[in-house]
Amino acid sequence: MEHSTEQRFLTLVEAHKGILHKVAKLYIDTPEDREDLHQEIIIQLWKSFGNFKGESEFSSWMYRVAINTAISFFKKEKRRNDVISYDQVKEPESENYDGEKDRQLEIFYRAVHQLTAVEKALIFYYMEGLSHQTIGLQLGISEGNARVKLNRTKEKLQNIIKKTGYES
Repeated sequence: MEHSTEQRFLTLVEAHKGILHKVAKLYIDTPEDREDLHQEIIIQLWKSFGNFKGESEFSSWMYRVAINTAISFFKKEKRRNDVISYDQVKEPESENYDGEKDRQLEIFYRAVHQLTAVEKALIFYYMEGLSHQTIGLQLGISEGNARVKLNRTKEKLQNIIKKTGYES
């Protein structure tokens, strides 16, 4: 691919790098594995960038690639050892530290890690404010199925939080 395509890709990824952090945090709980997942998502985005026609928002397309990559990465038992550090994408730093909010987030993420890969995708899309119809499209299921699965997943997540959230 030519230089301008590469520049356009890097600019778009940089503009939407929050997606990388959210997806990685949702699927992986150790910083090293999150870094591996970041790299894997960027590799997959670059490999499929030629297929991005601009018919949808770049962020929607990026979400889909990131979630699909995370699901397959999550299933892989063997981790790659030939990982090159990707220093350009850093965790966002919060200006105001709120210990209670931080604790609640930690409980939430710990609970999310107990969900299946598809349940994580449902919660992620829900948190991003996507409609049931859009969630269905992203996951290749009907709008009604997305609504039912999301409600079950939210219920499951609440039960996990109730069980584990107050132990720490």
